[in-house]
Amino acid sequence: MGPPRQRTIVLLFLAAMLPILSSSVSHLLSARLAPALPLAARNPNRLLLLSLLPSSSPLRAFCPSTRATCSSAAAMADATLVADNPLLADFEFPPFDAVQPAHVRPGIRALLARLEGELEALEKGVEPAWGKLVVPLERITDRLDVVWNVVDHLKAVKDSADLRAAVEDVQPEKVKFYLRLGQSKPIYQAFNAIRNSPEWDSLSDARKRVVDGQIKDAVLGGVALEDEQREKFNQIQQELEKLTEKFSENVLDATKKFEKLITDKKELDGLPASAFGLAAQTAVSKGHENASAENGPWIITLDAPSFMAVMQHAKNRALREEVYRAYLTRASSGELDNTDIISQILKLRLEKAKLLGYKNYAEVSLARKMATVDRVQELLEKIRAASWDHAVQDMEDLKAFVKDSGSAEANDLSHWDLNFWSERLRESKYDIDEESLRPYFALPKVMDGLFSLANKLFGINVEPADGMAPVWNSDVKFYCVKDSSNSPVAYFYFDPYSRPSEKRGGAWMNVVFSRSRVLARNGSSVRLPVAHMVCNQMPPVGDKPSLMTFREVETVFHEFGHALQHMLTTQDEAFVAGISGIEWDAVELPSQFMENWCYHKETLLSIAKHYETGEVLPEEIYAKLVAAKNFRAGSFSLRQIRFASVDMELHTTYDPSGPVSVYDVDRKVAERTQVLAPLPEDRFLCGFNHIFAGGYAAGYYSYKWAEVLSADAFSAFEDAGLDNEKAIEETGRRFRDTVLALGGGKSPLEVFVSFRGREPSPEPLLRHNGLLPVAA
Repeated sequence: MGPPRQRTIVLLFLAAMLPILSSSVSHLLSARLAPALPLAARNPNRLLLLSLLPSSSPLRAFCPSTRATCSSAAAMADATLVADNPLLADFEFPPFDAVQPAHVRPGIRALLARLEGELEALEKGVEPAWGKLVVPLERITDRLDVVWNVVDHLKAVKDSADLRAAVEDVQPEKVKFYLRLGQSKPIYQAFNAIRNSPEWDSLSDARKRVVDGQIKDAVLGGVALEDEQREKFNQIQQELEKLTEKFSENVLDATKKFEKLITDKKELDGLPASAFGLAAQTAVSKGHENASAENGPWIITLDAPSFMAVMQHAKNRALREEVYRAYLTRASSGELDNTDIISQILKLRLEKAKLLGYKNYAEVSLARKMATVDRVQELLEKIRAASWDHAVQDMEDLKAFVKDSGSAEANDLSHWDLNFWSERLRESKYDIDEESLRPYFALPKVMDGLFSLANKLFGINVEPADGMAPVWNSDVKFYCVKDSSNSPVAYFYFDPYSRPSEKRGGAWMNVVFSRSRVLARNGSSVRLPVAHMVCNQMPPVGDKPSLMTFREVETVFHEFGHALQHMLTTQDEAFVAGISGIEWDAVELPSQFMENWCYHKETLLSIAKHYETGEVLPEEIYAKLVAAKNFRAGSFSLRQIRFASVDMELHTTYDPSGPVSVYDVDRKVAERTQVLAPLPEDRFLCGFNHIFAGGYAAGYYSYKWAEVLSADAFSAFEDAGLDNEKAIEETGRRFRDTVLALGGGKSPLEVFVSFRGREPSPEPLLRHNGLLPVAA
């Protein structure tokens, strides 16, 4: 899953050309140019082109009348882009289909100009009262969050050079506004006044969390800094925004850059039919019009469906090595090299932490989380120690299997061999071939089963609502979520397929609208939450639907868990509704909780039906899937511990100005978290978007932290009896009424105890992963 990103500018609209910006977006849209512009009206393009020339250009002499006339033409063009700008529309659902790169600069700048005026008005009239402080603040922040998230989302799913350039231009202005807002002393003082008022004890838990959260965010945002320190802090924030954006772009571009054209089918021996189909489809999209799955040519890429097919199934060891090395060294050389960007990011984060009075950036990050640095390190070490011996045994088993297979690779097993031989071992040990299961997991049937589960557990109905809201691609689906009385409670978009040329990899859920009483529309009591879910699974090939691997099924369940927490919130205060205001290390609880249901017999058999024959997945195969659940669990656990540990090391003890490189740190961490030592040229950090371009800096441990919570939460259903339908429904409603409903309105620990009746224990996680005896 991805967090929302956190500028002011004055637009030079001539008063004669555009009425004063209204506080209402609808008024802004209805504004029209004053009639006294006959010259511009007769030849606007000529004036616009001239007005865009540098002031020193001799061609300015050809600009008619005066400089003001050229300025008027430019302003008129800007005003036209503003007046018809979909980003500024008073939309019920975002106009994803209408927003173009050309809308971004004028739209964001016009919005920032209006919000700057609203912020100034708020500061002048602010009072320590909910209606005079939180309500207007929510309107300001929500509008910018919503509009910017539209742009940011399109950049993630419909990337282009023009959109990148537009975002790069206005991003500093957006950051500047957020800094200005977050460092507003009148607002900060008003929140402190509420916190210290006699009325404090009478506030609801949710409102107390809003106040406390705003105060803490302001402090972490530099509100207490003065003069030079504040200026330095703001410079750091601006630079970090640019660097993290560039990091992400480099990863995407490096991923897209690698293409291997193959014309000899023997080179792809071992690949399943689905992978041949995808490789041929990719070749068609790259100009090889006659490419076919049977005859090629085929193109292999680093996009996940293509990459994993090669690593798991290609018998061609040289091909596996080439693709693996390309993936491992993404964005680590040439113009796309992220090495220096990583160094700059770490230096700036450390400098920021010290300006705020912290020893390191991890302390800044954890100031808004459940854990402390010590508790994180304690948890990671506990899971590492429990996983190590199992991972060592995993490697011994794999080596023995390869040797018994008579392969020469047994004497020289390397990283590009692990996935391939692990898949062969899994097939041999459990008589299960993940690729052969694809026909049982057609996307439409998987979604039907997922929605049926949500109905049983949480009493909701999910219905298709395509056409109700604009979408950014024809493959995107739109859904309405209804309660037991058939009333809508939320909506969400689902973008399931990989589009390597324009869409970044991975899977995530993000916010479109938060639930809000303040921002209710059309006479309703509350604005309903809206989310989007994005995955990158194999698209339909020919007349076949998208046929999923079991791992892709788990990913869809995971992202839907995030969406459920956002959509089923009952909080009406937007600052703590849904996933807002939840400590980051607890936000993965519902997503990882939902993954457990993929192994629940009734649930799995309801979705696993052959797309052609309708045959239900045989029970013996289900039993094998469950038996294989913890296959190489120690190795997979250590992999996550490596990522979390290197993240914490880089943000606690590492000196980015010292002689030790980030790669040295990673290799040191790998000594205790990786049985097979990494390659000397391992540069996975250059593609580690989570901590260098996402919200997981000094926070990757959150996956394991929340896994403890989610495993313990699921154990409540095991205690109730997974075959006891009535008990499952009752426990599901309790989960909805606590974990999914309360959002950030209570602390995560309180929420968990409300559901479970006690504090969380790590033992269910270790037991579920086969790292403890079942008796434990």
